[in-house]
Amino acid sequence: MTSQWSPTRLGNLTGKRVIVTGATNGVGLATAGALARAGAHVILAVRNVELGAQRAAEMGGDTSVVKLDLADQTSVRAFPDLFDGDVDILINNAGVIARDRSETVDGFEMMLGTNFLGPFALTNLLLGRVRSQIINVGSDAHKSAKLALDDPHLRMRKWSAFPAYARSKLAVMLWGLELDRRLRAAGSPLSSQLTHPGWVASNLSNVSDKRIMSAFHAVVKSAATVLANDIDAGAAPTLYCISEPIPPGSYVGIDSRLGLKGGPTLSGRAAGACDYEVAARLIAFAEKETGTALSV
Repeated sequence: MTSQWSPTRLGNLTGKRVIVTGATNGVGLATAGALARAGAHVILAVRNVELGAQRAAEMGGDTSVVKLDLADQTSVRAFPDLFDGDVDILINNAGVIARDRSETVDGFEMMLGTNFLGPFALTNLLLGRVRSQIINVGSDAHKSAKLALDDPHLRMRKWSAFPAYARSKLAVMLWGLELDRRLRAAGSPLSSQLTHPGWVASNLSNVSDKRIMSAFHAVVKSAATVLANDIDAGAAPTLYCISEPIPPGSYVGIDSRLGLKGGPTLSGRAAGACDYEVAARLIAFAEKETGTALSV
């Protein structure tokens, strides 16, 4: 009988540098903490640097805090100049769930801009400085989504919270698909993986500040102990990608029938997240919107 996965599988990461976006709360905080405890130098890429500094002090270890607002392309473009040297691993963890339709300062639909276009541009800008691995946090929410590439910012179509969130995560999944394809075609030493953290109540509650729906928040709190992973379990799929010899392009999710609560495991994705033609169209759209190129 095999034992359950645990963060001890990370071993000693002394000498490794890892960027974790959205590292002040939820899954990002747990991910950063586990990596710091394993000896890595963790760069907490966060909107609120004061809170980031507090979190860094609480977790201990070798950390630095760097300003990054994924909903602002100016901040994304500034980020690479705020620290020196290369990194081993880039973890695109940060995300948002919005209650109402709003736009980023660049005119992007808030969830598409924050969950996909921001990390997409960030990764393109950092690609030459990443030595080993890129991990993009997706979601099983993608399985209910359909992209609308004729209206990606939902300016004409009806906007509602969860479908818009699911679309943003389908975009992340398709980006991951194409990123992996290009890395392998180029014979790159980099690998990329996608993950799904399960349902993490505190992550959903904290990640959007006041954007989360109050009624949903109440349901989350009451159901969390039964149905949801805690933040450490939510971080496990991302950490699993670092500790285990899994194939490039893998999607790591949660070992349960509904993918809500459980340990990390290799998972399956929806057919819509495996369409290379749609992925190529999505990348072309994202390159145009962000003015950055996915050049491997």
